[in-house]
Amino acid sequence: MRVGILSDTHDQLARTSRAVASLISEGAEVLIHCGDMTRPPIVRECAGLTCYYVFGNNDFDEDVLRRAMAATGGVCLERGGQIEFGETRIAVTHGDSAREIRRLLATTPNYLLHGHSHAASDECHGATRWINPGALHRAHEWTVAVLDLDSDVLRFLNIR
Repeated sequence: MRVGILSDTHDQLARTSRAVASLISEGAEVLIHCGDMTRPPIVRECAGLTCYYVFGNNDFDEDVLRRAMAATGGVCLERGGQIEFGETRIAVTHGDSAREIRRLLATTPNYLLHGHSHAASDECHGATRWINPGALHRAHEWTVAVLDLDSDVLRFLNIR
């Protein structure tokens, strides 16, 4: 299974549209948005696939975003949550709360997906692989990522 990962879209609708199209063309079967959508049009842009969302520190109107997620069949994980695909456990948070990260890591997930820093990264900390897909706003390069859960291969995609 391939998972498309994006974060920190900050209302960049056209860029998000190109990013989602790129992720789908790379075989993504689900999308995970690591927060800072800011407004409902971004949620609607991600609606082509099942999408899981967490709130970031710039998602000020959570009720409006929740309604947009529900209307498009998206899954709201609030400030952080865990998804399971078979034996693979993926924790997701925005990355702005050390408390939330500690709470999620207590379950020892296979992956921790996060954003917030606007910088793409891929690091292992103990048994958990931490992945930040980068950002589509205020970043040196605009990036998203696709993770193949079967092969454990991660690819960062540049979005123009």
